[in-house]
Amino acid sequence: MRAVVYDRYGPPSVLRVEEVPVPSPGPEQVLVEVAATSINLSDWECLRGTPLYARIGGLRAPKHRTLGSDVAGRVSAVGDAVTRFAEGDLVYGDNLELMGGFAEYTIVPESALAKKPDGLTFAQASTLPQAGAIALQGTAGVGAGQRVLINGAGGGSGAFAIQLAKRAGAHVTGIDNAGKLGFMRSLGADEVGDYRRQDLSDFAPFDRILDLVATRSPFACRRALAPGGRYQCVGGAVRRLLPIVTVGALLGRTTGRRVGMLVVKQGPPHFEPLAEDCLAGDVTIRIDRTFGLDEVPEALAYVGHGRALGKAVVALG
Repeated sequence: MRAVVYDRYGPPSVLRVEEVPVPSPGPEQVLVEVAATSINLSDWECLRGTPLYARIGGLRAPKHRTLGSDVAGRVSAVGDAVTRFAEGDLVYGDNLELMGGFAEYTIVPESALAKKPDGLTFAQASTLPQAGAIALQGTAGVGAGQRVLINGAGGGSGAFAIQLAKRAGAHVTGIDNAGKLGFMRSLGADEVGDYRRQDLSDFAPFDRILDLVATRSPFACRRALAPGGRYQCVGGAVRRLLPIVTVGALLGRTTGRRVGMLVVKQGPPHFEPLAEDCLAGDVTIRIDRTFGLDEVPEALAYVGHGRALGKAVVALG
């Protein structure tokens, strides 16, 4: 089979397409013939090996030779202990544990997969597992009349988060680069801003902040919160995350404004509700561009450099 592989951290140029053996599933694993794999910022981080936590399991060399976690496709074979799927089933899921989606076949733990809804294409289904779980958990508890800021709102998770917060009745502010301002408005954002020219404080105070890029200090995050407000970040540089986890926790106890990380739960129970929202027409899936397997380096750069409006997908047929 054809797969996009790499053996060292670096820019997209370290990637290459190779012929490799089709893997065999273990007892609790499923072999999926990949139809589509959406790109997440985590793929870009694991390619480059930065932030440092992207090297967990492979400090000097990548743990997995093939990237791509959010897959959708057809079950080709199942392990002896698999009970929920059979050959021919159409499935999707977040394979962050094993990766391997930028290939014609990949191995996925049974627990990471769900059956693909008939109303979604493979490409649409592949956009939901990781980005959907982040958006659902990052906007959980948002209520009518609250002021919500989403930093990095023009990407995959942000596009879903804007819609979910608006559906809950919140006043939503989206921050991203200047090329995404119109896109964020089209998703329902009440206010938008360019992070290069504006700061969180220009729109503050907020009841909730979901920060998908984490570039600010915990003190700046706290200042942007209203009394009783909550800031949560997902990912970001280690030098930013450590103060948020430590200093942010202390600030929360002393000021009543909570600052911390969003620990995202994975698995079908955490992304299937968004699929139901999409099928009901309450949330739309925005796919900016579709790439082929040979275009994975270009696709990763497109997402990594912040150009994608919503999701980008690698389609294999």
